[in-house]
Amino acid sequence: MVEHVYRRAAAARGVDAVVVATDDPRIAAAVERFGGIARMTRASHRSGLDRVAEVAADLDCPLVVNVQGDEPLVEPDMIAEVVAALAGDPAVEMSTVCRRIAEPSEYTDPNVVKVVADRDGNALYFSRAPIPFERGGAAAPAYKHIGLYAYRRPFLLRLAALPQSPLERAEALEQLRVLEHGFRIRTVVTQHDSIGVDTPQDLERVRRHLEAGVGLPST
Repeated sequence: MVEHVYRRAAAARGVDAVVVATDDPRIAAAVERFGGIARMTRASHRSGLDRVAEVAADLDCPLVVNVQGDEPLVEPDMIAEVVAALAGDPAVEMSTVCRRIAEPSEYTDPNVVKVVADRDGNALYFSRAPIPFERGGAAAPAYKHIGLYAYRRPFLLRLAALPQSPLERAEALEQLRVLEHGFRIRTVVTQHDSIGVDTPQDLERVRRHLEAGVGLPST
């Protein structure tokens, strides 16, 4: 799985290097076997954000992209989209992607994180619960959050120095630390989709797509 993620990340426009951050020597060995670069990190990290920040502290680069290792169908274009959000606006310090939900089952699935944003595209909240909640009024579009982030490197290191927040712990969503401490996350609506591997069923869906040699449909 990690090789698929690595190669898709390497194919994205604007990406100069790909590094796998892990605390598991088996993952590091697997990465090195296919010619990738891995960096061992502490095992005590609270989240992927903190793990990436440990590696980023020793890098000389303006931007850092966090691609989760359980997203083997991530599209290189999605990575380019989150990078473009920072490159196109110096006021944006962190960006992520989302996609409009078409399947009702995704809206109610706690493994599918939802996001709501303001008129400027800045995230208001992320939740595993169905948001926005429909209470008999006009239906508002719902968006699935895809766990892909781009940061300005100094901002990433600043976030990693902050304590975990109550909502972050309650929902097990690291991005809520950013919002609870008063910072903004710019959301980019993508036409691409991805499948995060959280369950055996997710893994089977990914295997079917990879065996068929086709990507996920875009809208």
